[in-house]
Amino acid sequence: MIERYAREEMSSKWTMQAKYQAWLDVEKAVVKAWSRLGLIPEDDAKKIVENAGFDIKRIDEIEAVTRHDLIAFTTSVSETLGEESRWFHYGMTSSDTVDTAVALQMKSSLELIIEDVKMIMESIKKRAMEHKMTLMVGRSHGIHGEPITFGLVLAVWYDEMARHLENLEQTLDVISVGQVSGAMGNFAHAPLELEEYTCEELGLKPAPASNQVIQRDRYARLATALALMASSIEKFAVQVRHWQRTEVYECEEYFAKGQKGSSAMPHKRNPILTENITGLARMIRAYAIPAMENVALWHERDISHSSTERFWLPDSFITSDFMLHRMNNVIANLTVYPKNMMRNLNLTGGLVFSQRVLL
Repeated sequence: MIERYAREEMSSKWTMQAKYQAWLDVEKAVVKAWSRLGLIPEDDAKKIVENAGFDIKRIDEIEAVTRHDLIAFTTSVSETLGEESRWFHYGMTSSDTVDTAVALQMKSSLELIIEDVKMIMESIKKRAMEHKMTLMVGRSHGIHGEPITFGLVLAVWYDEMARHLENLEQTLDVISVGQVSGAMGNFAHAPLELEEYTCEELGLKPAPASNQVIQRDRYARLATALALMASSIEKFAVQVRHWQRTEVYECEEYFAKGQKGSSAMPHKRNPILTENITGLARMIRAYAIPAMENVALWHERDISHSSTERFWLPDSFITSDFMLHRMNNVIANLTVYPKNMMRNLNLTGGLVFSQRVLL
């Protein structure tokens, strides 16, 4: 249920309704900025801010003719206004609206991911303290090495997630930028203050330098940060999968009453959650490739990036959010078998203490 709620909260940020609402938020912020600069009469600005709306069905109808989504959007909004509509999208280019709006979506989505990471770190910390003195055998190459504690394993996980948290927080700063610099980004039809006031209204920073688009290295930074985090989550999942093997059986995913593992073998208790996480991590890493390839656009802009971003941005956020909640559930409810850990530690009759003899 928690996983479903998390998925719905994140996915709601990437619906068509959310997309157009972000566009409208940007456009309204620009109107307020123009009014602040004295171009738009205060009464007209107030009418736009209070009355501007859109209809998705109507946008689709207009786009079928214009073959341009932003023009279809502004036309739909203009139909909800009077003569004051002449100020809507004034002095802007499409990417001013779209890229700044996507920054709002990325920012709010990444803030959720950051909270997810803090959640999983808290669960790891709790279990690490619980098993601070739980002895088990450490393995290298999958072979018994020396005694460690289960708490140490989890402490390593916690430290790794702390690095991802720092990286994601830094990435949040990198992606939280907007632009209202006009076609080619030359500010020929709008003063610098317009961009500053707009971004201030939206809780973003103005991009220090941009052409017609926000530069895609920022997006690639996001994709790679999520991919790195997913790789660590997969690492934890693979560990659990090994521990749950029948021959090892030191830990296992919580198995609920009534849960079934196989239609043919009723005794099976499979690590299905961590296997699922392993697969999801592969998808999140895959999204880093198109994000990095989007950095190299032609001159001041092209739209080769646009089609891929319609896939990888929502999918990487929704998948990461779901994966983090699922892994948190695994860790928080992980069934640990200290007796089996001790049994495996003693499996080689004390051979794991060979270095003490060597020294």
